[in-house]
Order: sequence, then structure tokens, then C-alpha cells
Amino acid sequence: MAEVLYVVGHKNPDTDSVCSAIAFAYLWNEWRKSGVLAKMKMPDLEAKPVVQGEPNAETKFVLEKFGFPIPEKMTDGAGKKVALVDHSDVTQTIDNYSQAEIVAVVDHHKIGDVTTPNPICFVNFPVGCSATVIKYLYDTTGVAIPKEIAGLMLSAILSDTVIFKSATTTPMDKEAGEALAKIAGIEDITKFGIEVKSKLSDISGMAVRDIIMRDYKDYNMSGKKVGAGQIEVIDLSLIEPRKEEIYQELVKMKQEGGYHSIVFMLTDIMKEGTELLVVTDEPAIIEKAFGKKLEGKSIWLDGVMSRKKQVIPPLEKAFAGQ
Repeated sequence: MAEVLYVVGHKNPDTDSVCSAIAFAYLWNEWRKSGVLAKMKMPDLEAKPVVQGEPNAETKFVLEKFGFPIPEKMTDGAGKKVALVDHSDVTQTIDNYSQAEIVAVVDHHKIGDVTTPNPICFVNFPVGCSATVIKYLYDTTGVAIPKEIAGLMLSAILSDTVIFKSATTTPMDKEAGEALAKIAGIEDITKFGIEVKSKLSDISGMAVRDIIMRDYKDYNMSGKKVGAGQIEVIDLSLIEPRKEEIYQELVKMKQEGGYHSIVFMLTDIMKEGTELLVVTDEPAIIEKAFGKKLEGKSIWLDGVMSRKKQVIPPLEKAFAGQ
């Protein structure tokens, strides 16, 4: 029996990190059967998708729709061989990653601070979704994509690109999405995308910390600890009753975690904009980043849909320019 390669996405798993782990694990196993791994002198391992946490409502809907169970949870990498998808940052990866053997990284973010002692399979494209990168790997190595896997990958792309409305969207994402929709038998991509994204809009029964942590990441910006979260809804009116509660929880998190700043994106998919809740020691830095004054506890950012491309880069630049 072959040794296991654990394929894992980032902490607080979203649809791309979970679906891409499943899609890449399947691809790796096909490479193993066809001899691709041997040709590239990559280790002969049997890939298994895992998650670091509980998938959100959107991801659970997608997994159920296409007939996949929630992958097993794994948070500790000590003594294991691991492939990372949808991240390459130490703060977002498994515990004790330095005691694991990182075999592969497939991502679409900036290159993080995970390091390896040996050369590995590392594939990173500046596209809107990791599943788009994985689609390219399927195509270039001649591996057919099963209908159900195609459904997962399409869902991931529609989720990460916010139905192709996010600034991160590229022509490659759209082409991959259209091709995957044909394989998956999805005729109306936009309608399906709205169905997928609407699963995250209902937060009525969720604890406030769970709402915040559903899509939340920590960053080191010029030596300052900064948190950034996001929730995407069909209409901001759906979150209005919880907004003050969310803000007060952000204040609490800032105190508990020793943050310089926390920003939280309330993103309206249909209006294509974001109300950015801000808790910070220095409002001037946030205002410098976005060129707008804080209006009470927040800033409205028209056309801003992407944390990765439209929020984190201007924040990092503003912090670096202090």
C-alpha cells in the first residue's frame, strides 16, 4: 500500500480550498496511474483530500450537490507528506508544517512564506481561483475531468470570482468555467452561481464569531498584525440586523489578539461593492489605503469585491509607507 499524500487547503476552508483539494487529489492519483509522477520524479503517493476546519454552508451545499462527503479533518502535519492548495502562507497552513514534507503547492495568491528544503511541484497562476490552475493541469497532462469533479471546480471558480464579477477574474477563469459547466451539465452558469453564493447569505442562526471567521485571514503588514475577513451576500440588507454585533465582536477580537487593525468586508454581490468595517489604532492608515475618510465605523468601497486584489495590496502599501 502506497504512502499517503494529504492534500489540504487553508484554515477556515472555503469552497475553492475544499473543492480544489478534492480535484487535485484525484488528478494526482491519475498521474500516479499513468506514470506522470514517475516522469517528473515525484514521490509515488496516494493522494487524499483533507480539510483544516468545518466547511461553510456554501461548500457543504456544493459537496452534497455533486455527491462528495466532507473530507476528513487534519490540522497537524507532523510526520506527514502534504500538498497545499489555495495557500502558501505559514499563518494559513497546517500546524507543525515544518515537521511535514511539503510535496506540492497549487495556488493563485501571492507567494507566501512556506519553505521547503527540496525542489517541489509548485504551480501558481495570477488567476481568480485555484480550481482554474488545476483545470490547466488536467488539460496539459491529458487527464479527463469527471462530471462530478467538474461541478466542484466550476463551483469553486464561481465562488472565488463572485460569479465572474470580482476584480480577480481573468479570461482564463471564464474559459475554464464555461468548459467545466459543459462537462458538469450546467446550462445557466449565472443562475447556478447565484444559487451557490446565496448559501452564504443566511447568517440568521450563526454565532457572530462564526460569521467573522468563516472567511478570515491574518497578515503581517510591516511588523503590524492585521486581520481581514469577508462575507459575501446577495443583498446587504440581509446582514444589517447583525452589523453592530459584528463590529463589537471585531473590537473584542482586536483586544484579545493584539491586532493593530482588523477590517471586515461586507460585500454586496448584486451592487458590486463593499462596506468595510474598520477597527484600528490608526484610522489615517486605513484612510490612506483607500483614499476615503471613515464614515463612523466603516467605508463604502464601490466596485470592491476582492480582498486579495483590492483590499490587502493597498493596506500593505499604506502600512509600508508609514
